[in-house]
Amino acid sequence: MFAHYGSMIGGLMVLRAMVQQYLPAQLRNLVDRYVHKWMSLFDPHIQISFLEFTGQRMRSSEAYTAIENYLTKNVTSVAKRLKADSVKDSRSLVLSMDDYEEVTDEYKGAKVRWFLNRVSSKSSSVSMYGATEPPRYYTLTFHRKNRELIMQSYIRHVLTEGKAIASKNRQRKLYTNDPLYSRWNHVVFEHPATFETLAMDLDKKREIMNDLMKFTQRKEYYAKIGKAWKRGYLLYGPPGTGKSTMISAMANFLNYDVYDLELTAVKNNTELRRLLIETSSKSIMVIEDIDCSLDLTGQRKEGGDDGKDKSLVKKLTLKEKKKSSEVTLSGLLNFIDGIWSACGGERIIVFTTNHLDKLDPALIRRGRMDKHIEMSYCSYEAFKVLARNYLNIDDHPLYETIGLLFDKTNMTPADVAENLMPKSDDEDVEVCLRNLIQALEAMKEKAKKKAEEEAQAKAMRERQEKSPK
Repeated sequence: MFAHYGSMIGGLMVLRAMVQQYLPAQLRNLVDRYVHKWMSLFDPHIQISFLEFTGQRMRSSEAYTAIENYLTKNVTSVAKRLKADSVKDSRSLVLSMDDYEEVTDEYKGAKVRWFLNRVSSKSSSVSMYGATEPPRYYTLTFHRKNRELIMQSYIRHVLTEGKAIASKNRQRKLYTNDPLYSRWNHVVFEHPATFETLAMDLDKKREIMNDLMKFTQRKEYYAKIGKAWKRGYLLYGPPGTGKSTMISAMANFLNYDVYDLELTAVKNNTELRRLLIETSSKSIMVIEDIDCSLDLTGQRKEGGDDGKDKSLVKKLTLKEKKKSSEVTLSGLLNFIDGIWSACGGERIIVFTTNHLDKLDPALIRRGRMDKHIEMSYCSYEAFKVLARNYLNIDDHPLYETIGLLFDKTNMTPADVAENLMPKSDDEDVEVCLRNLIQALEAMKEKAKKKAEEEAQAKAMRERQEKSPK
């Protein structure tokens, strides 16, 4: 009997190999279709697949994420192969199903099976997206007698509970784009900055907080006026004035995720668009030092008065494109407020720069960067916030002297904070404040000396211009 079955199976294998080798592809597909149809007559089970990505891998599937959350809480206890990830305090772990693992679930007497699989590497796109990992998908299998119960009730139950679990356990995340796989990687966002600890004028802080709160409550308003539900912020000012701290304070105030986009790691406009689509709502998209990320202004230059300068600009632009990114100014503008920017809502886009004059006017006009915020040198009010943070004091006899020096001296909040921070146990409040006074006086003298040198240089140039040739 075994010999008979063995020879039959061997014959079927030979027949299958011959079919694959000699039959045209269209006939093979036709045979496969009818074979599957014939086998389905004897199989009483129904399968539904939930892909990890939708729309040619352009966006993560909300259904897939909800199913993952549901299974992690309700069914993972019976799984044999698990994967672990740390959460919040990094001392606890969350366990979820590993690839190619199957678990069972029961709903109102109906038993179902969930299987986590990966799309075969042959069917995953490589040319368009680069070396990406094959996407995963869940397969739900159930008996056809429970078809109505599963499709009309159970799936809705899984998605609803999965979304509730995600909302309850939500953590703020900090994302950055991976240049190798063209996707977002994330860590838990734990920056402690708040508007209360931010060194800035109180009225200015209150204005920004009110603007942010108003934005989150105007979904219907944006739909009424026909605009995507997003808002752009331009933070500009010298280094050390707290631009990055401002972004962290905004994220903590709104409980938003942060997407830190490194433009030089983006290959082209298509990849930039895909990264935008994969961002979630309730998020802040950040491009820091936009003037240094790419030569976006150079793409509009026509060169100098003579042909040599114009040719040189073109050569440098081509050389720069070959070396790094091919993202263009028009691609970035479409990224900010083009058609694709409306894919998703409740997003804030933040640009930071140390040199506002270097940016193309089209990049920072109203409507793209709706609110321009100058992050300036430390004022007396900002100093008092820093003193409260670092020294835990609200007033001191030296405050009057410090206030007078701030009126005549430009010092960044970062420099002020460095002088206020105690460096040893021997440095008390008095020592730290006097260190700040000495630093302010030294900076005042330096600025005075620089002004005198500039005045002398200017006077010398004027004398040279007036002297006969």
